[in-house]
Amino acid sequence: MQIVPNRKLNWSWLWRMALRDSRKSRSRLFLFTSSIVLGIAALVAINSFSENIQKDIDNQAKELLGADLVIRSNQAISDSAKLLIDSIGKTAIQKARESNFASMVFFPKSSGTRLVQVRALEGDFPFYGEIVTLPSQAGRTFKNAQKALVDHTLLLQFSAKTGDSVKIGKVTFGIEGDLQRVPGQSGIVATVAPPVYIPFQFLEQTGLVQKGSRINYVFYFAFQNGTDVKALIEKYKKQLEDAKLNYDTVESRKQSTGRAFENLNDFLNLVSFVALLLGCVGVASAVHVYIKEKIAIVAILRCLGVKGREAFLIYLLQIAAMGFIGSVIGAVLGSLIQVVMPLVFNDFLPVQVNYSLSWFSIFQGILIGLLVAILFALVPLLSIRNVSPLRTLRSSYEEVPINRDIWRWVTYLLITFFIYGFARLQINGWLQSFYFTLGLGGAFLLLTAFAQLIIWSVRKFFPTSWSYLWRQSLANLYRPNNQTLILVLSIGLGTALISTLYFIQSLLLSQVSFSARANQPNMVLFDIQTAQKEALKKMVASFDMPVIQDVPLVTMRLVEVNGKTAYQIKNDTLTPKEKRIPRWATDREYRVTYRDTLTDSETAIAGKWNRPVKSPSDTIFVSFADGFAKDMRVKIGDKLVFDVQGVKMPVVVGHLRKVDFNRIQTNFLVLFPSGVLENAPQFHILVTKVKSSEQSARFQQTLVQQFPNVSVVDLDLILKTVDEVLDKVSFAIQFMAFFSILTGLLVLVGSVIISRYQRMQESVLLRTLGASRKQVFLINLLEYFFLGSLASLSGLILALAASWALSYFAFEVAFSFDVMPAVIVFMLITSLTILIGLLNVRSVVNNPPLEVLRNEV
Repeated sequence: MQIVPNRKLNWSWLWRMALRDSRKSRSRLFLFTSSIVLGIAALVAINSFSENIQKDIDNQAKELLGADLVIRSNQAISDSAKLLIDSIGKTAIQKARESNFASMVFFPKSSGTRLVQVRALEGDFPFYGEIVTLPSQAGRTFKNAQKALVDHTLLLQFSAKTGDSVKIGKVTFGIEGDLQRVPGQSGIVATVAPPVYIPFQFLEQTGLVQKGSRINYVFYFAFQNGTDVKALIEKYKKQLEDAKLNYDTVESRKQSTGRAFENLNDFLNLVSFVALLLGCVGVASAVHVYIKEKIAIVAILRCLGVKGREAFLIYLLQIAAMGFIGSVIGAVLGSLIQVVMPLVFNDFLPVQVNYSLSWFSIFQGILIGLLVAILFALVPLLSIRNVSPLRTLRSSYEEVPINRDIWRWVTYLLITFFIYGFARLQINGWLQSFYFTLGLGGAFLLLTAFAQLIIWSVRKFFPTSWSYLWRQSLANLYRPNNQTLILVLSIGLGTALISTLYFIQSLLLSQVSFSARANQPNMVLFDIQTAQKEALKKMVASFDMPVIQDVPLVTMRLVEVNGKTAYQIKNDTLTPKEKRIPRWATDREYRVTYRDTLTDSETAIAGKWNRPVKSPSDTIFVSFADGFAKDMRVKIGDKLVFDVQGVKMPVVVGHLRKVDFNRIQTNFLVLFPSGVLENAPQFHILVTKVKSSEQSARFQQTLVQQFPNVSVVDLDLILKTVDEVLDKVSFAIQFMAFFSILTGLLVLVGSVIISRYQRMQESVLLRTLGASRKQVFLINLLEYFFLGSLASLSGLILALAASWALSYFAFEVAFSFDVMPAVIVFMLITSLTILIGLLNVRSVVNNPPLEVLRNEV
């Protein structure tokens, strides 16, 4: 072999040496490459998907809104508001309007009932895009007769089809079409509140529009091309706010839709980031073991005159080449995976996502993959520079301590900057990126500490009295070339991610299902008119159902807080230390009740309650939910003014209470005392309990026939709907988390297989010294059992800690978890580790030592 003098670097020679040295080690280098393939695939797929979503939002912005301008109100349109709307839309070339509200519908064919979103439409809305139906013309023809469009999921639920009928209020409509898709509406929304469209001219005949009914009024406008809608609406902004009218333009809808996908984007980006970081751990692990095996070759090269930096560059070029190959494979795989992602997230997307290659994402993925391969391989590679030629004679020759190598600390710093920089690239916000980097560092430190504790504990409390097989397998956990640290890091992190997602999902589901216990109400009737209350109670009693609560509701708006009007609050100039009252607090319509006692879901915190108003001159003391009081920046003694359907009513905050809003019963942000609102226009809510689904069906059928304006919230149906929605969310989460866990498993496979070459020599030596096949088999089985069990256990411990923190700080619910899934995860990871480990030593067990030495060593 010709050695080039080391006066200056000869890159041609270095590349030839890197290629020549890799010939016998390419299978191991490909294992190193596999560590980053899935991470880059996830990165490219997610970035391409996000780029296509944003592109399609821009391209389909008008179809998202269906118009150039939409004006909405959740209260009856006054004459002045009507004049304002007409003034804004006087130059429009197309107009439409809609009234929508929640109501019960009845399917005569199956006698089924369901709470839906009724949308009474007039005009040719949507002006852009279309209401997708089967048959296709139904979206236009239903408005010409007493016909309805019914959501596809509803038709499936009640075995109905086009040509059947549906009863809404007092009117029976023929089903004109199967409603497939509505502009700007995702599948999840349709699952929670399935829409039913009817012609606007039949709205009054249904008898559902009554005083106190909760109805949303929507007006759609289309203008000539070139009209500056933003400038047009800017002129009327103050008047719209005064009239409590909300508006939406194509540009604002595009921005709000983009913001709605920010959380999805952040989640997807974090998934790809974790998958990539697991790949980084695999890179460091593979290179660490690989370089240890090359120390003897490096020492020989040093004897032949090769400098330390040249030996370092030979292996750096190998790693860079394999990293580039792995990145290209990952980019190709990611581009293919992107085809599947719109199908996975279809129910969450209000736009139709089209597939197109994102060359920027592909090149970015290749570049990041190459950077990851080099950066995370540097830590083990740097040790090559200090290999002495004396290692050819004395394998125990002491090298320069690694802690004194300044370049190692520089590399650690570069890795930290890379993680933060990549997090900043994936997550909008430097503070969030910092917290993520800090949290990730904390997780790695905890897992590292756990691994070191295992190594220290086994070495400290080594069971010398145990049998040889147990002692040999346990010694493998702490002796040189052990895989304890790297497996705890890689598999522990992957296990922690998946387990945390599962624990939190189960926790939220358990909170929802808690309300369905036997001692809880499971049906709520609302929109009950005062004149209907007694007759409805009698009907409830006839079905042998209890009246658990009968609550009056009065609607009102907040117009003043401590002397400041709603408009002043919105536009007030505040100091940096002052916090603004949220806009929704002055824009919303409040539904309050009156009583002198607290329910079992309420706990007094401050102030005095039970102060009824006996004369018009008495001060009205109201009770606020404590969380709402904090949002409103109010305290005991503060003064407010409510507009109770045209009547100004001053009140004083006299009481604060904690409310458990998770309870299935009526809970209120604001509570009035008795003697104030009894004569105000109001409607009622009745809470009851049904004993079976059959009783619920019979009761709802009778209710729709006798009281068509009364709506029902059936808890059992809500739970089924929530389960359906969470199943879709869970599938999407698990699909993306699959990248991380599979990367973790690949790192596990790679780490265990790479360690095969060290374990192979030890196993052959044991066989040569007389160990039986069974003994070698059992030693390896026990070692990999300890490795797999400890790695998965560390991940589960971290997942439990993370789940507890999320439940306590983020969701504010009591933490609990199901033991069985954790046991299944533990057994699965442990079994997989054992299986791969035993496959490694198969040739040693099944063949004579000499044959193995010739083939492997």
